[in-house]
Amino acid sequence: MTGKVVLLGATGYTGARVAQSLVARGAAPVLAGRSPEKLAALSGRLGGLPTAVADVGDPASVRALLDAGDVLVSTVGPFTRLGGPAVDAAVAAGAVYLDSTGEPPFVRRVFEQYGPAAERSGAALLTAFGNDYLPGVLAGALAVREARGAGTPARVDVGYFISTERSAGGTRMGAARAGQPFSRGTLNSLVGVAAEPVHTWRDGELRSEAAGVRMRTFDVRGRPRPGVTIGGSEQFALPRFEPGLQVVDVYLGWFGPASGAVHAASGLTPWLSRIPALGRAVTGLAGLAAGRASEAPDPDNLARSTSHFVAEVFDDAGTLLARTRLVAPDAYAITADLLAWGATRAAGHGVHGTGALDPVGAFGLDELSAGAASAGIVPAPDGAGPDNGSDSGAAAGATGR
Repeated sequence: MTGKVVLLGATGYTGARVAQSLVARGAAPVLAGRSPEKLAALSGRLGGLPTAVADVGDPASVRALLDAGDVLVSTVGPFTRLGGPAVDAAVAAGAVYLDSTGEPPFVRRVFEQYGPAAERSGAALLTAFGNDYLPGVLAGALAVREARGAGTPARVDVGYFISTERSAGGTRMGAARAGQPFSRGTLNSLVGVAAEPVHTWRDGELRSEAAGVRMRTFDVRGRPRPGVTIGGSEQFALPRFEPGLQVVDVYLGWFGPASGAVHAASGLTPWLSRIPALGRAVTGLAGLAAGRASEAPDPDNLARSTSHFVAEVFDDAGTLLARTRLVAPDAYAITADLLAWGATRAAGHGVHGTGALDPVGAFGLDELSAGAASAGIVPAPDGAGPDNGSDSGAAAGATGR
């Protein structure tokens, strides 16, 4: 299989980093976006790449980018509001689609709404193919494979964390505070789902729930760090890899000491959907904060940050069977390199299957591990400290049920 790679949203912060990573891997992607001037400038910096003007507000312009067998990479968000035209275009063309979303409602939409249409057209959809949530899928699958030798996997907990090295050599866990740690696009995506329910895999089925309804701690660098539940692609991917799984939970540990407040606020989510004015007020206030953010995150924070991914597998009695820890550079570097690897691999060799795919099913676990390693996602070094993860908060977190 050989098709061209098209990068939609190329002139945004994440898109430009993906473009650089694609070129570093020997690709010559078509740079697509709304501004001819910005596209020309980016193309010039990267050696004269082809460009195409396309806008998700004009779906026909996005559809015109693709032919059968092409690979479309989309970094246009917020995805819940702007992501649909790119998926529609990929489905219509029978193309391979990858995106950088971290928005749980959009992830679910790709699997449940777009997946069946993609199967019929021969398209392959790989959503959330960046820092959210490929590393957790990889860590979870590796831990499940190891756990099979010790028992019957029934529950997987995955945790995402960030540490930032202090200038004096110390380490700070959670979201970096000295300067903006996220781009405006990331913050806008968070705003877009602030009042939305997420999903989990419980009792062998996908269920909707509020974000943050469970909280627990994980061992990260020898210290317990809290995380709160969120929907990811792990709840779709890992039950495919291990059909007997009864519980898959994803925990976000970016909030540090504020995790308890996020967990406590989870009780408000049902009211936000029942009272539209309240939901609009919450997202409006969050939108004002995002609007004040700069286009790019603080570069010093990114240079000093490390991403940590922990996956733990338990049997139905709650006995720990296996644990996998992965580390990587900053989240934007992970996303750019993973999308570049996935796009070039798919363009040159294709993927396994059609429809809404997960990265393990699309490439195979060993191939995915090698691709992730090329993007800097590697096993955590030995000597990280004692394993002392524990559950806290809601009673459901203590049992995994």
